[in-house]
Amino acid sequence: MTTMTTRVPRNGGEVLQQMVAATAGPRRAALRDEAVRAWLPLAQHLAHRYSGRGEPDDDLLQTATVGLIKAIDRFDPDRGVEFAGFAIPTILGEIRRHFRDRTWSVRVPRRLQELRMAITEASNALVHTLGRSPTVADIAAHLNTTEEEVLEGLEGARAYSAKSLSTPVTEDGATSLGDMLGEDDHDMELAELRVALGPAMASLDERERTILSLRFFGNMTQSDIADRIGVSQMHVSRLIARALSKLRAELTAG
Repeated sequence: MTTMTTRVPRNGGEVLQQMVAATAGPRRAALRDEAVRAWLPLAQHLAHRYSGRGEPDDDLLQTATVGLIKAIDRFDPDRGVEFAGFAIPTILGEIRRHFRDRTWSVRVPRRLQELRMAITEASNALVHTLGRSPTVADIAAHLNTTEEEVLEGLEGARAYSAKSLSTPVTEDGATSLGDMLGEDDHDMELAELRVALGPAMASLDERERTILSLRFFGNMTQSDIADRIGVSQMHVSRLIARALSKLRAELTAG
């Protein structure tokens, strides 16, 4: 465990003793506020240790202050523990909980969040111990876990932060990350139907194939087709309906 030297604020311990001894009421509330002000530098110091990790310093200080207040409210001098020794883990726990619960872009199980933090701390320690970047096996041995669990934790760590789809991916900024994402190709859904359409068209007679080609590939109106093949528009409409019915039957049967 990392140790740190804590300078007890002047009158900090005395104020806590008076607060604990005081009964509920305005005096205890005033002493509580005074204790928070006296020990606030401790919260500031601990919050500063986590600066530069992607969270605003004001949010970290606010979180550390919440931890300090919890420590003050729960402190019991009869247990024989100095307040600093009780407050430091309480404040650090509050800060770590903040990172665990508030800063993940995608919600992942708490077990993976805690594993990710353990992997990060192990990696930092092993870099100094080994003099090189640790391998997955090194981290697993350090944490007394399996390589599979370390890999799972590293994969889960990818959810810690996310990039905007508007992030440029080219030097000129003309292409964004969102432009690189794939999408459903509706033509692929029709590929099998197009393959089957050839044999189905072969089942029609020549006039039916001609009419369908003119209508759906030549984009001609029924009136134009009627003039083209020398029949009435009504007859063209019946021929188209009959040809489509034959195609539907052939494709369904296939």
